[in-house]
Amino acid sequence: MDPIGLYIHFPFCQRKCNYCDFNSFSGKHHHIEAYLKGLIQEISLYSREVNKRPVKSIFIGGGTPSLMEAKQANDLLVAIDKAFNLQPDIEITLEGNPGTLNSEKLNGYRRAGINRLSMGLQACQQGLLEKLGRIHTYQDFIRNLQEARRQGFENINVDLMMGLPGQYLKDWQWTLEEITALDIPHISAYSLIWEEGTSFHKLLMENQLQQMEEGLELEMFHYTMSFLREKGYEHYEISNYALEGYRCKHNIIYWKNQNYLGLGAGAHSCINGRRFSNEANLEAYIKKVHRGENIIIEDMILTREDEISETMFLGLRMLEGINQDDFVKRFGKSPVDIYGRVLTDLEKRGLLELSKERVKLTPKGLDLGNLVFSEMIIDQSSEK
Repeated sequence: MDPIGLYIHFPFCQRKCNYCDFNSFSGKHHHIEAYLKGLIQEISLYSREVNKRPVKSIFIGGGTPSLMEAKQANDLLVAIDKAFNLQPDIEITLEGNPGTLNSEKLNGYRRAGINRLSMGLQACQQGLLEKLGRIHTYQDFIRNLQEARRQGFENINVDLMMGLPGQYLKDWQWTLEEITALDIPHISAYSLIWEEGTSFHKLLMENQLQQMEEGLELEMFHYTMSFLREKGYEHYEISNYALEGYRCKHNIIYWKNQNYLGLGAGAHSCINGRRFSNEANLEAYIKKVHRGENIIIEDMILTREDEISETMFLGLRMLEGINQDDFVKRFGKSPVDIYGRVLTDLEKRGLLELSKERVKLTPKGLDLGNLVFSEMIIDQSSEK
């Protein structure tokens, strides 16, 4: 059986950030204990269904999972270990916000089996952190990073954001210089998305904030690629960079459109062509799971066209692109057999590189990725 990834959602936050549209809640810490008990019940429900399938990665995301006490994280991972077939070299990531970590927690997380930290720094400048609605300072991050290393964490990611209102190219350059000087092995550098329903989007609509000029954001993206490559990082996915041996195993499952199971409020899963998602409302999730009621609110079987489309536009996010042989083994046809002129036209326009081994974005294609991805959506009535 092919291995799967396991995503665990912890939806609690100290404060909702101004750009965040994730399923997360502030001011509801009194529900944490009941939520975790419910989560352990949900874990046990899947033990019979998937316990024979090897699990190669666990990602505890949120929200702010570092609000969990060490014992709570340990109890959660003990339940997972009992219910699932964990591979010996499993990657177990916990997302943490600077300012919510301390030596006791970090020591406990490490003892519980967590071997990768993803730290949500986002920016080094205090003014930008305040604008984002973050609860921490850059110095909080430095202290937490130093303590994490003292407790034995080597595999560490830092999340950074570019394209922020009020952010200048010099701010971004200084941020990258600071982070690389700290020898952090994995960097995720995301562009701000103005998601509807967020505080940022509301302020944008009220003309109280302005979007960054597209040319400046593109300049930041190009600078990131060249600077991090010079520093020895592999640019392996549009927004992700790693030193050798530090690629994120869990996220690669998503980009290769492989099987993953999501547990917790609002978590999404895709197993053997079936996509389903959980009740997102926190109180409703807790109530339903404790009563043994169905918590799945959306459930669908993907068509062949859905799977092909998603394999293409997710796979093209990786700089190595899509392996032709793997694609043929999965779908019985090559990408060119299915897409025909769509791919050859993109190649002529300098956006795609087609070879016998791979289909991948060119440097120009990286700049216009969303345009390329939109071309990968197959008409449900026929293959192109």
